Amino acid sequence: MNSKLILILASALALGGTGLASAATDAAAAPAAASAALTAGEVRKVDTEQGKVTIKHEAIANLEMPPMTMVFRASKPELLKDVKAGDKIRFRAENVAGGIVVTDIQAAN
Repeated sequence: MNSKLILILASALALGGTGLASAATDAAAAPAAASAALTAGEVRKVDTEQGKVTIKHEAIANLEMPPMTMVFRASKPELLKDVKAGDKIRFRAENVAGGIVVTDIQAAN
């Protein structure tokens, strides 16, 4: 093991090590929280055969996407079974393998 790394680790342990663990936990939680956030939208069209849904949506924070209307592919066909045009929803969209997909859809309250 690199002697500088050993020195850094030893120093961290001497200081209690809690600051490093806390910082690492906080840093890991921030992207997870952003990707877990739901975005408000309205369903414009559902194409169950193609596994696609058209949504007019607010800005999608985790994708840094402005408000717009666009077609999304559903990650699982069952996500589309209970939605229809006109439904107000909250949804999660993620960049998966270079494509933007809806991974969660919930009825808006």
